[in-house]
Amino acid sequence: MTKKTPTNNTTHAVIYARVSNVKQTTQGSGLASQETRCREFARFRNYEIVKVFADDMSGSMTTRPGMVAMLAFLQAQKNKKHVVIVDDISRLARGLEAHLQLRAAIATAGGVLESPSIEFGEDSDSILVENLLASVSQHQRQKNAEQTKNRMRARAMNGYWVFPAPYGFKFERRSGEGKVLVRNEPLASVVQEALEGFATGRFQTQTEVKRFLERYHFFPKDLPNDEVSVQRVTNILTRVLYAGYLELPNWQVSLREGRHEGLIDFQTFQRIQQRLKQKSQAPYRKNSNKDFPLRGFVTCGECEKPMTSSTSTGAMGTRHFYYMCFSKGCSSYRKSIRRDQIEREFDELLGTLQPTRSLFAVAHEFFKTLWSHRLGVSKQAKQHIKADIAKTEKQITGLLDRIVDASSESVVAAYEKRIDQLEKEKLVLSEQARQVGKPVRGFDECFRTAMMFLSNPQKIWRSGKMEYQRLVLRLGFQQQVPYYRGEGFRTAVPAVPFQLIQRLNANQEGENMSFMKMAHRGRFELPTP
Repeated sequence: MTKKTPTNNTTHAVIYARVSNVKQTTQGSGLASQETRCREFARFRNYEIVKVFADDMSGSMTTRPGMVAMLAFLQAQKNKKHVVIVDDISRLARGLEAHLQLRAAIATAGGVLESPSIEFGEDSDSILVENLLASVSQHQRQKNAEQTKNRMRARAMNGYWVFPAPYGFKFERRSGEGKVLVRNEPLASVVQEALEGFATGRFQTQTEVKRFLERYHFFPKDLPNDEVSVQRVTNILTRVLYAGYLELPNWQVSLREGRHEGLIDFQTFQRIQQRLKQKSQAPYRKNSNKDFPLRGFVTCGECEKPMTSSTSTGAMGTRHFYYMCFSKGCSSYRKSIRRDQIEREFDELLGTLQPTRSLFAVAHEFFKTLWSHRLGVSKQAKQHIKADIAKTEKQITGLLDRIVDASSESVVAAYEKRIDQLEKEKLVLSEQARQVGKPVRGFDECFRTAMMFLSNPQKIWRSGKMEYQRLVLRLGFQQQVPYYRGEGFRTAVPAVPFQLIQRLNANQEGENMSFMKMAHRGRFELPTP
C-alpha cells in the first residue's frame, strides 16, 4: 500500500492523544508518552505541530471534549490543511463504529489522519487493514471489560466491596486481602448517627435526616446552597453495606456477610427498611422549623385542632411570631398568641416533669439491675436463637427440595421469594447469636441519653436542636398538648414514666420516702394477720 505524501499546505499538524480515565492522567504518563512519540514522527516528516488535544475517557465514545475542540479547530482552519497525528489507531477510538464516525468527521473538517504505527490510505487494502485493526481494538476493549467485571464479581462473592467507597467508609490495604472498607472518621460517626436516629424514630422523616447531615460542613453536599438531596439520603438509608453486608442483584450476588465492619447492625437496617415502607407519623412542613417547634403538636383548647403559626413585620422591620387557631367556628379563630408566651409556658411544663435526685437515683439503680439480669440470662437466650437458626435452615432445605420437584414457574418464583426471606431472617438470628451476651457498649454509655432525658427533658428542649425538640414532644407526652387562652397548658398528659415520676414527687413532698428501696427478686410474703 502506498502512503500519500502531504503537499505544501499540509505541513501544519495537530496531535491527538487519549487515555481511558482521569486516573491515568493524574497518576500516569500515557498522554506525555503519546505526545513525545507523535512529535518525533512529526520531526521525521518535517511537520510543524501547532496544537495538541487530549482526552481522558473511554475510546468507545465519540463525543469527547478534546476531540470536539480539535474538530472545531480544524473546521476553523479549513482553508489550511492539517495533518492529525495519533500514536496508535486505538487512541482514536476503541470501537469500529466510533472509529468510522471520527475518521469521517476529521476528513470533513479538512484533516488528514496519520500515525507512526499505521499507514492510513484510501485504497481497498488499506481500508481493510484499518477496519480490522479497529475491530481488534474494539474486541480488546470488550474483552478487558468482561475480564474486569468477572474479577470484580468474584471478589464481591467473597464479601469484598469493589466499587468506590460510600460515605462513611474508606479503603485500607490489608496483607493478603487487598483493599478493604474501614470506617472513615468523622464521617462514619455522622452517618451512623443518622442511620440509628431514623431507625429509632429520632428522625421521623428523610427530610429530618437531610437537615441533620447538612449541619456538618464536611459531609459532601450535592445541591446548591450547601444542601443534601433527598435521593442521597435515600441511598444511605437503603444501602445494606452500612450493616456489614453486601448484595449486588445485577451481578447475581445474593445477600452475604461482607469482609468489612458495618456502621450499624442488620437488625437496625431492617427497622430502617420497615420505617421507609410506613407512613410517617410526623410529616415535614416547610414552616415546621426552629422558628415554630411546637407547630402541629400544640392544639387549641377550645376546638382541639392543631394550632398553626404566622409571622408579621412591624414598621421598624422587626419580625413578630405568633401561634393561632385557624379553625372556623372556634371562639379563638384567628386570635393570635405570641410565640414567646406559649413556648415559655411549655418550658415551665417540662420543668414539672423533672424528678428529684433521689427518684432519679432509684430509676438509675433499677435500669442497672435490669441490665445485669439481662446479661445473666444471655446464655439461655443464645440456645433459643441457635434452635431458631436450625429451624430456619430446615425450612430453607425443604423449600429447595420443593423447587427441584416444581414445574410451574410461578410456584418456583414463590419458593425463591420465601427462601430469600428466610435467608434474611437467618442473617438476623446469626447476628443476634454473635452479639448476645456481648454488649457493644457499657451500661453508662448505652443509657446515657435515656437517663439524661428522664432526668431533665427541659434541658434537652433548651438545646434548640430541632431533632431533640421533636424527640421531647414524642417521648414526653402521650398525645398532643391543648393550650387554653388565658389558662395555658391545663390538661397535658405526660408519658407513663413521667406520670409515675409526678406521683412519686407528690408523695415525696407529702411524706418521708426513706422507706423506698429496690424490690428483691423472689417471692413476696404477705404479713401474717
